[in-house]
Amino acid sequence: MEFRLLETGFNDSFSNMAIDTAINTLHKPENPPTVRFYGWAPSAVSIGYFQSLKEEVEDEKCREKGIDVVRRLTGGGAVFHEKELTYSFVCSEKSELVSKNILESYKKICNSLVLGFKHLNLKASFVPLNDIVVKNQKISGNAQTRRNNNVLQHGTVLMEVDVDKMFSLLLVPDEKIKGKLIETVKQRVTSINNQLNRKVEFSEVSKAMKKGFEENFNAELIKGELTAEEAKLAEKIKKEKFSQKGWNYKR
Repeated sequence: MEFRLLETGFNDSFSNMAIDTAINTLHKPENPPTVRFYGWAPSAVSIGYFQSLKEEVEDEKCREKGIDVVRRLTGGGAVFHEKELTYSFVCSEKSELVSKNILESYKKICNSLVLGFKHLNLKASFVPLNDIVVKNQKISGNAQTRRNNNVLQHGTVLMEVDVDKMFSLLLVPDEKIKGKLIETVKQRVTSINNQLNRKVEFSEVSKAMKKGFEENFNAELIKGELTAEEAKLAEKIKKEKFSQKGWNYKR
């Protein structure tokens, strides 16, 4: 079995979300599944589909620091994207590759990352509903949506994490407990660099995750490009949705 692999490099947050959306929108059951690896430039905060940006993000501070803020199509909480590899996976709901059961589908897709971490000499495990941990510390968060009869799942692979910087950009309900919350998160979250005690390159992580997807789905990931139709739709979606205040501040 062959999957399409897209390595789209580093893009702004609006482009990243638009590309994922375009791939999902145009995917047909007869198409091979698509795996995409990408990064964020500039850094960004993405909020879940159901969240209120004003209640979750220090948007003025983000603007001052040149950090994007974007609303995802998927649910979940606010995420600070900086030194990480992000992946997305798209396949038809009619495919037998993933279960119709949400938990089982998370487990199946996330197992690709678990196997990928193995190629980085890290023992990782899946923790329901949608986390991956190393030594009981979160190293990957994942989110999923089902639209256009397709499954779209994307998630983070943390290469490095700056909890203090993250919390300087996110709103905390009670400032009195902010310090304690930061310390708790520092204990709960980890990164590849931290676990290996060395700096890993984006390319090293993407190669490991590619192997993980291939082993998990017994497939070969063939490097491809966005189709002209996907690229055109992504530009349209970026312009009309993800870069618009009406979308990002809709709640």
